[in-house]
Amino acid sequence: MKSKTLLSQGIKALCKNDIDIEALISPRYEEIIKLLELYINEIELFNHAYGLVGTADHEELVIKHILDSITPLGIIQRLFPQKNKSGYHITDAGSGAGLPGIPLAITLPDCNFTLIERMGRRAGFLMNTKAVLSLSNITIEENDISKSKPGRFDLVTFRAFKPLEPKLLKTLINLCKTGGLIAAFKGKKEKIEEEMAFLSEYEQGTHINWEIIPYNVPFLDENRHILTIKQEFV
Repeated sequence: MKSKTLLSQGIKALCKNDIDIEALISPRYEEIIKLLELYINEIELFNHAYGLVGTADHEELVIKHILDSITPLGIIQRLFPQKNKSGYHITDAGSGAGLPGIPLAITLPDCNFTLIERMGRRAGFLMNTKAVLSLSNITIEENDISKSKPGRFDLVTFRAFKPLEPKLLKTLINLCKTGGLIAAFKGKKEKIEEEMAFLSEYEQGTHINWEIIPYNVPFLDENRHILTIKQEFV
């Protein structure tokens, strides 16, 4: 299946299955497809040199990285009660190739995104991609997330299929505004439950509320979940 067909069929499937995604994408469908195609081209152009994603297979890139980043879009929309999402500030922590930050920024043009990446070459890739795609709602911050200014974001996205541990969790929570949320892109539910069993009391005087929300990526027969985390003070 050709890339554009694969991408467009995947996005059409998402729109069919989620009315919130359909409301976001349908008015800008052609523009979104064009921007995502440009983004895919940039990844493939620089992937070998910068090690952006762990695959050289085109279809795998489209399904496991691009569509996987967009599929939870409806979930992310529903994390915030207000109908008007403009002005929300979202960060992609440890952004790497810009996943999920760039696909989300393409589909949520009224939200402000900060992509935090500590590696200079990858930060350079993000800056170049921002220019190629003319994404005015993105800021690139070359920094370690532990050294980034805290308390700035309504939502912190984190896409890495490795276990959370107390130090990393604390760093991610520190990036949130009061009342802010973490949305971690994760795999199997059982693995998430195992790691969260060790993190429910990560610091005296606080606890965290968390929820595991499944999502189904088109053309992918693998378990995917969003783990939402919010700190509460006791």
